[in-house]
Formats: sequence, structure tokens, C-alpha cells
Amino acid sequence: MCLAVPMKVLEIQGSPDDFLSGQTALVDADGIRKETRLDIVDRWPKIGDYLIIHAGFAIHTLEAEEAKTNLRLMREMAEKVEAREATGNRS
Repeated sequence: MCLAVPMKVLEIQGSPDDFLSGQTALVDADGIRKETRLDIVDRWPKIGDYLIIHAGFAIHTLEAEEAKTNLRLMREMAEKVEAREATGNRS
């Protein structure tokens, strides 16, 4: 199973029409920064947008509100899993 975490765009290198110069973005999720390719993204991102990344390629651009909702839900799920594990209830 694959889990994609939305990552916020901090910087963009290249342009949608410039295939030869390398279309990349610097992205961040909770202090973890990565460079990702933009060759196959569905919509060219802007600084502050969020990207779904798979295998080093951005595949989907999210609006900030959609990404924040997804991140909030993921954090809630992680907290519930941690709480279950702390009590020994793994079902």
C-alpha cells in the first residue's frame, strides 16, 4: 500500500513549457524537505500549493485548504493508532 502525504511547495525551478531545463520543486512536510520532479503533474503549482508525490514525481496539485484537511485527518488517524497501541488494544 502506498501513502501519499501532501507537501507544500517552497520553490519552483523551470516553467511548464521548459522541458529541457529541469522542472522541479522544493517541497516541505513537517520540516522534511525534498526536491521533486514536475514533469507529470496534473496542474502546474504555485508557491504555497501542495503536491501529492509518488516515486519522486509530483502527480497532483492540491489547493491549500484541501491539503490542510487531508493533513488534519491523517494526524487524527495517527493519534488514534498511537492511543490504541499505548493501551495494548490492537484491534
